[in-house]
Amino acid sequence: VTLSLDPARLPAVDWASHAFFDGDRALPFQIHDQNSNGQADEIFLLVDLEANQSLNVEIKPVETMPVFPKRTQAELSHKVGCTWEGREYEGGEFQNVSELRVPAEHTDHSWYIRYEGPGWESDKVGYRFYLDWRNATDIFGKTTTEMVLQDVGQDGFDSYHELSDWGMDVLKVGESLGLGTFATWQDGKAERVAVTDSVYCAITANGPVQSMIHTTYYGWEASGKKQNLESDLSITAGSRLTRHQLQWAESLDSVCTGIVTLDNTELLTSTEGEWGYLATWGKQSLNDDQLGMAVLFKTADLLEITTDEHSQVVVLRPSPDNSLTYYFLGAWEKEPEGITNKADFEAYLKAEVQKLAQPLKIDYNK
Repeated sequence: VTLSLDPARLPAVDWASHAFFDGDRALPFQIHDQNSNGQADEIFLLVDLEANQSLNVEIKPVETMPVFPKRTQAELSHKVGCTWEGREYEGGEFQNVSELRVPAEHTDHSWYIRYEGPGWESDKVGYRFYLDWRNATDIFGKTTTEMVLQDVGQDGFDSYHELSDWGMDVLKVGESLGLGTFATWQDGKAERVAVTDSVYCAITANGPVQSMIHTTYYGWEASGKKQNLESDLSITAGSRLTRHQLQWAESLDSVCTGIVTLDNTELLTSTEGEWGYLATWGKQSLNDDQLGMAVLFKTADLLEITTDEHSQVVVLRPSPDNSLTYYFLGAWEKEPEGITNKADFEAYLKAEVQKLAQPLKIDYNK
């Protein structure tokens, strides 16, 4: 479990020479300096806990900072060294960057951004979203717990649609919501974030415990309004869940997310507790094997569960401050210790919504 700690409630120490310990064992952690001013805004700490278990964590000075295994990653890579020819970027080599203001020339299949958008992964699963008018989320199923995104798409867009030693792109998105894509609900149809003045994307965390991608959609046109939309996608070590936090300026009546409608699947839903889910299970991967997908949402936000031409849809009520937070996940049977049947997938989903409803309690005073 990854804990989010408030540095203001912790002892004032130099985090370059202090670490968290369970007895003599150093616990993986990372500092999030959101404003890049050398100050810790948030600390992410990874712990192993069973239900009803407690853990006493100490902060101790260290002579040498421990190096923790990298269990999450986020990256953004585009071509450099050549020129645009209309809407296509011909030639050049891929280079990883920490931020990108998307060129006006860029669209789908411009050959400019490696695997067409930013990617993020844990030791369980990987994701990407299309950094163009489609703005939909896709899944990279993994057959390893190692970080793999750095090798994906280096030889073109087609290679990762075939099974390789690291895994593959397992989802057909098309015109749908893919998995967990944010949209507005208008006239019985999910409208993805398609029309904007410009888009800025940045890797805001890329560490052993958590990775995060921030995107600003300037001049987003939706529901007859034009405004900016802020998106933060994050993933933590040991988890399939992506958290999606959104903020916009002017009120919207209803927004939505969902899952692509594919053949050979069963629809699974739960709206009983504080957190609910919309999920599908079946032979729906591009490898023709078992894939489970789910969107997890606060049941207080739920307006309706419905469909449109391409997707299973959950329509949600935005918060009064024009924000929304939900989670999504993919679970492919070929993962290490992957989920291989519907009963286990449902049990997993019930456990995840229960954990969201009953987060760990942190006592800073002991």
